[in-house]
Amino acid sequence: MKILAIADYESPYFWDYFSPEKLEGIELILSCGDLKPQYLSFLATFAHCPVLYVHGNHDDRYAKDPPLGCTCVDGKLYEYRGLRILGLGGSMRYKEQGEHQYTEAQMARRVWKLTPSIAWKHGFDILLTHAPGRDMTPCTDLAHQGFQTFNRLLERYRPSLYLHGHTHINYGRSIPRESWYGPTRVINGYERYTVEL
Repeated sequence: MKILAIADYESPYFWDYFSPEKLEGIELILSCGDLKPQYLSFLATFAHCPVLYVHGNHDDRYAKDPPLGCTCVDGKLYEYRGLRILGLGGSMRYKEQGEHQYTEAQMARRVWKLTPSIAWKHGFDILLTHAPGRDMTPCTDLAHQGFQTFNRLLERYRPSLYLHGHTHINYGRSIPRESWYGPTRVINGYERYTVEL
């Protein structure tokens, strides 16, 4: 399956210079968060596939202006064509206010609530988050350091693919686009990235 991962920055390749052939062959679009709802709606209009998303830490606006034609999989185990996608949006809590920010304990509780669904489906194939796992990028500030809870999910269920955003590639050359966590391929979906699964 050909998957388009997007996150954090509305790609001019689509947003400013769109032509229909740019989405040819894409079978699934997965948003890792922090994108304008209008951008997701735009892609959903022209893509011949579902657009699934989780919330980024700046996506409070989705409550009043949700992306049209898209499906929120945040806090869910969603299945598409036999592909099991576990969605967990948000970032580490770094200020008092913020709808999509969590402490490590809060994120662990979110995962605990999903444990029956994961067991029923015998695991998952893709972990879709906004924040990365802990120490997966060189960002050490609280907002971007990532969740140890995600590392534990990868260690226990060993999915094929882990997609995240939040740590922008343009933060520095040391931010990896691709890496591995055990047998799991890890991809930073900043702006746009196409992957075959």
